Amino acid sequence: MFRWYHQSTAPERRTFLACFSAWGVDALDAQMFSLLIPAVMATFALTRAEAGLIGSAGLVASAIGGWLAGTLSDRYGRLRVLQATILWFSAFTFLSAFAQSYAQLLVVRTLQGFGFGGEWTAGAVLLAEAVRPELRGRAMGTVQSAWAVGWGGAVALYALVFSWVPPALGWRLMFGLGVLPALLVVAIQRALPRDPPRRSAAARPSFGRILLAIFSGRTWRTTTLACLLGVGAHGGYYALMTWLPSYLKSERHLSVMATGGNLAIVIFAFGCGCLASAELLDRIGRRRNIVLFAVACIVAVAIYLYVPLSDAQMLWAGFPLGFCAAGIPASLGPFLNELFADGSRGTGVGFSYNFGRIASAVFPWLVGHASASMPLGHAIAVDAVLAYGIVIVAVLLLPETGGGLVRGELAAPPSPCPSTPPPVAHEPCSHPA
Repeated sequence: MFRWYHQSTAPERRTFLACFSAWGVDALDAQMFSLLIPAVMATFALTRAEAGLIGSAGLVASAIGGWLAGTLSDRYGRLRVLQATILWFSAFTFLSAFAQSYAQLLVVRTLQGFGFGGEWTAGAVLLAEAVRPELRGRAMGTVQSAWAVGWGGAVALYALVFSWVPPALGWRLMFGLGVLPALLVVAIQRALPRDPPRRSAAARPSFGRILLAIFSGRTWRTTTLACLLGVGAHGGYYALMTWLPSYLKSERHLSVMATGGNLAIVIFAFGCGCLASAELLDRIGRRRNIVLFAVACIVAVAIYLYVPLSDAQMLWAGFPLGFCAAGIPASLGPFLNELFADGSRGTGVGFSYNFGRIASAVFPWLVGHASASMPLGHAIAVDAVLAYGIVIVAVLLLPETGGGLVRGELAAPPSPCPSTPPPVAHEPCSHPA
């Protein structure tokens, strides 16, 4: 499965490891906050609505930060923006440890969100352009498995810290450890090759032009469908993972330890699903892989939530659930990057991925709303099936990219491919659609 890694060049491996580490600490911070909510609520005497507002504000900020980071990376370079976003979210995660009021924590976590969302976009585009086409799917799909590593790391760190430190101090200590990702910047700066020149300042398109390029000409159709894909992909994941602990506790009546065991299986399976999806991306193509996992998700959700399973069977049924849920997120990086051209790739990837992240926030709300008139498990299933249905429709309307990045610069107007000199055999002349 990892043969591709040994086939890659040294710069490709360094870029992969840098992005894998960045994604892992991204996940560590995101999942860490969800674990710390009870302790934070107790410290500041918060209601659930107030605690939820902190998460929602960070989610919206991360989506905006992802779009802006993509646009900035088109103008100033992928590596610079990746370094800046890691420093940004590490610094504000660290500052969260010193919040003395609810208002301070809300502001700091919101500001942290801008860097959190920007890191994924800048890193995804950097890796997509650094790895050759025949390895791109496997490299980017494997990087997504770092989310499971960070997720598991957050759970382990939480268990370690809260076993020795009172909750009122434990949540501050865990946020304080968030400064550690800043050390990655040093490694990235020294290990990775420099960005190619992005043009002189005078020749660069304006920030506004880059920002709006994805809505011009025929590109608007690709952008619209990519946003729809993002909505379905994020919506299915959030509908499942947001309410899964509540379902296990309230409808399956599992203990805290049993719930933790079920979630551990789902986390492990998620990492395995990312690796399997990474392998299939380069073997059967981007579109087939996404459709395959979307259909598999629908089947896995139906079995998990509708088939009468014993507690032991439920534990093992979590593996196919987590495995299938990972396939689509692992596919988004390579597929979205290959849909947009060089001059607006960061903007396109950042906007479509993060538009989906914001719009998909309605799915967990719909589950909660629907559960007032139907069983929670049924509400989760209906929302998840709807979301994965959106994924299938969007993918079938998008082209198969086949591992090729669209060439062309934003400032260059479309023109016929020149007859002389002839295009290189393995890199056909093309322009953004």
